[in-house]
Amino acid sequence: MSLVTLRAMDAGDAAQVLAIYQAGIDGGDATFELRAPSWAAFDASRLPGHRHVAIDAAGALLGWVAVSAVSARPAYAGVVEHSVYVDPGARGRGVGRALLDALIASTEAAGIWTVQSAIFPENTASLALHRAAGFRVVGVREKVARHPARGNRWRDTVFIERRSPHIH
Repeated sequence: MSLVTLRAMDAGDAAQVLAIYQAGIDGGDATFELRAPSWAAFDASRLPGHRHVAIDAAGALLGWVAVSAVSARPAYAGVVEHSVYVDPGARGRGVGRALLDALIASTEAAGIWTVQSAIFPENTASLALHRAAGFRVVGVREKVARHPARGNRWRDTVFIERRSPHIH
């Protein structure tokens, strides 16, 4: 991996974060979404303190990671769903792993006990990245939703999670 700096995501990153998100959407194997949300919607749905970006030596944003609460119920306060996106030109260089490591550090420090997500089974690079970062496969949700960008066909998702080792 080339020199990458990780820092907290801020509003000044909006255009680049949303462009990388849209590139992932356009690839067809990252999400059921059809287009990136507005920055206001993105910002409102992601928890502060767990939004990180990776920047290269020239200042280009290479990727981002962020979490959303899975429930407003107090019992689930320590459970979040995450997304990690890497610019297509920066894939395979360790950016995703650096972002996941930063996310794990921030969620551990905050007492979050479960970080989860759903990944299309065809996204083998993301599944391998998450496995290497300590996530496990919980199961496969078969035909969980139709994918409008893929001919409205049914898609499976692999449900993954990382449990904090500090939970007893």
